[in-house]
Amino acid sequence: MKFDYGKIGLEISLDPSWNVTIFRPEKQNIIENPINAVRNAIKKPLGTPPLKQIIYQKSDLDKICIVVSDSTRPIPSYIILEGLIKDINEYGVEDEQICILVATGLHRTSKNDELERMLGNELKNRLEVIDHVATDKESQIYIGKSSNGVPIYNNKNYYNSDIKILTGYVEPHLFAGFSGGRKSIVPGIVGQETILGNHSAEMIDSPYARFGIYKKNPLHKNMLEIAKKVGVDFIVNVCINVQHKITKIAAGDLERVHEQLVDYQLEHAFKEISEPFDIVVCGNGGYPLDLDLYLAVKSMLIGEMGVKKKGTIIAVNECIDGIGKDTFRDLLNLGIKPKEIYEKVMNKEIEVLDKWGIQVLTRVMMKADIYVVSELKEKEFGNVGLKYASSVENTINLALKKHGKDAKILILPNGPQLLPLLKKKKSSLNLVN
Repeated sequence: MKFDYGKIGLEISLDPSWNVTIFRPEKQNIIENPINAVRNAIKKPLGTPPLKQIIYQKSDLDKICIVVSDSTRPIPSYIILEGLIKDINEYGVEDEQICILVATGLHRTSKNDELERMLGNELKNRLEVIDHVATDKESQIYIGKSSNGVPIYNNKNYYNSDIKILTGYVEPHLFAGFSGGRKSIVPGIVGQETILGNHSAEMIDSPYARFGIYKKNPLHKNMLEIAKKVGVDFIVNVCINVQHKITKIAAGDLERVHEQLVDYQLEHAFKEISEPFDIVVCGNGGYPLDLDLYLAVKSMLIGEMGVKKKGTIIAVNECIDGIGKDTFRDLLNLGIKPKEIYEKVMNKEIEVLDKWGIQVLTRVMMKADIYVVSELKEKEFGNVGLKYASSVENTINLALKKHGKDAKILILPNGPQLLPLLKKKKSSLNLVN
């Protein structure tokens, strides 16, 4: 079978004697002419006037800021932008009045080839393109605190624009419930202090800060509040399939659009299981989501959803860029047990930028063994208990020695496109109404 891995995938040989269940997402019809569909959605938005009317109401319009996802996201932003920019130009706005702001959060800035892939070569060269830098306070403006005390620093290019537009895609997210919508603001284009406040250990520790949980999710609530404070005039969000083709588009109001696409994902992205599995083989959906080990932690949380206590997770991620952040590498080499690391994060003894990565990783490691199939060398996995694996097949055989030859194996080859959900936990998925 083929497993999403890097750019070309990974072939896995399944022994017919294994007790295997494979979950693949149902086929979703792709939108054949997505540029036209984007333009139609812009003209018939949810919860706002058409973008044309919003623009015409600004008699002294100087700048429109459009936020796009960074290179770690598989969204075809160039398609959304092509439709969006065509409409904006037709409404009398010149290219010089448009700024593209890349929502990097705390990720690194974009490489030139990544910008070409994200935006398309023509638009990259035509328009002003800026990478947000969360650590650069000079590029941010302070606008107060959220109701739970998180300081709000927002990118000046965005905050001072006459019209503010977000683009993005919606899929289940490991602790925000779902990506998209307000996530373009937090963590996308806010300051480091705002991100750290939103991604606090306490909020991530909440049982509601999980894949697919929405209404009661504390991170979602805080992100939405901050997004409203900094202002959003219009958004264009999409859903994508396994091949990263657009399957659904919505435009208009921040909340209305996001809610509609969350409803779509609730219908398509979860599959019930009656009981957890002994072994779960999972990934992050291939390139660019499995670029490094830091990003690949998300796949281990997918495994967490379907594995039994003391089970085995086999995370399959290429990690062609290595570990990722240096701080995350340091945390993997603390030389102490996962439970002790988790407690140190909760007690604020560990206070680094990427602490949520180690927080959620150690949470899963306290539940199950985690093996990683990747391009990384064994020594790169550190000394806190994350395990190197040479292949999926060898690691399944190793796990079967622990769990028995009849152990139940779940294979999730397409990252967050389809997630296992215990039947008794279905009610925890919060619908938006």
